[in-house]
Amino acid sequence: MSINRRHFLNTLALSAGGAFLPELSFSGSLENTFPVSCNQYSWITFFGREGRDWGANPDVSLSEFAATGIKAYEPAFNHADEVPKLLPLLKKYKLVMPSVYVNTSLHQSEEASKSLESVLAIADALKPAGTKIIVTNPNPIKWGSGEDKSDEELAEQARNLDKLGAELKKKGMSLAYHTHDVELRAAAREFHHMLLATDPKNVSLCLDVHWVYRGSGNSQVALFDIVKLYGNRIAELHLRQSKGGIWQETFGPGDIDYARLADVLKKMNVKPHLVLEQCLEKTSPNTTNAIEAHKADMVYVKQIFG
Repeated sequence: MSINRRHFLNTLALSAGGAFLPELSFSGSLENTFPVSCNQYSWITFFGREGRDWGANPDVSLSEFAATGIKAYEPAFNHADEVPKLLPLLKKYKLVMPSVYVNTSLHQSEEASKSLESVLAIADALKPAGTKIIVTNPNPIKWGSGEDKSDEELAEQARNLDKLGAELKKKGMSLAYHTHDVELRAAAREFHHMLLATDPKNVSLCLDVHWVYRGSGNSQVALFDIVKLYGNRIAELHLRQSKGGIWQETFGPGDIDYARLADVLKKMNVKPHLVLEQCLEKTSPNTTNAIEAHKADMVYVKQIFG
């Protein structure tokens, strides 16, 4: 069950009207007081394993999410009109939304213009929720292919990423650049250029810890080198663990030394927003359900990050 999050972004066609949610605090630096959050993608994979659709009944889905005790939710949005449909359910289950994930295509100017317009409209729709971090992973040339972007396309993408971040900053939000494994190919040229060619004031980093680990050949050396290079730009962590390279059902001890990561970030005085994304793939164990798995995730997160 190796599932790409982008195949599931249309699960956000939720029902009902708008509602106001409490404002969240964000200092503009990496120090914040957000509660530990969880991305919708992990729930999509758990529901999928059970033959259920995360978006089929949003009320049921979020009731199960809330049953874990997790207080914050990171959904993904394609369009601004999806946002007001979600807000009443967040209010009903007393969930906050410090961050969201959005789709963008930024390596070609025409598509980039459309993406910027869409994301800025989503940002405006998010104002009642007090959302402060918008995470984006710019599309590759083609998902599942081995084709890499040209130097010209990387330069275009970086310009548009920086422009988007600057516009979101005006709205009191932070743009966080996210990657999967694709961006780590070819000496990680795409990953490094997005950070070196953008202004840290405009573009922060959502470090998806396991995708960086997997994309660099299951290398903690590469992972911690990236933290050393760009740690001060980390606004958010996506948390996932594996054993023997296989994603596990729960976030706990495994291939990645998260205790070391927490210690390194603490010494750097970096306090990122923590977002669980403990997803399943085809070879993952099958011993528990989504609610119990996410309860266990929270225990370990608190143990490691305090």
